[in-house]
Amino acid sequence: MYLIATFGILMMFFSAIMGMNPYSFSKGIISFSEKNYFHLFEISTRIIAGIIFIIYAKDTLYPSVFMIVGCVLILVGVGLSLTPPKLHKKFAVWSANRLRNMFRFIGIISMPVSLLLIYASIGAANR
Repeated sequence: MYLIATFGILMMFFSAIMGMNPYSFSKGIISFSEKNYFHLFEISTRIIAGIIFIIYAKDTLYPSVFMIVGCVLILVGVGLSLTPPKLHKKFAVWSANRLRNMFRFIGIISMPVSLLLIYASIGAANR
């Protein structure tokens, strides 16, 4: 459950950056997409996070929700593994440019979601 809380903390960190400086966040996505390990990192982090969500789902306040999110993360990772790296990079750059003006709003909205994720993962230990 603490691994899920760590995921929530990282999500909160990136949400704060997105909300405070959306243009810098967009540039960061574009810059990261240039790295040789970008595609493999994106695949592996989603699959690992999905496995963690599934394994620890029963230790959260909302096990079925965490199980579903874990499965979705794994499916996204598998989908990315079937996507050519050049197409993945092209999509990352396109979405970073296209959503740049929405990143502040997305960051603000995802902040409470991050807190809920942390609460649901740690709150189960206190019941």
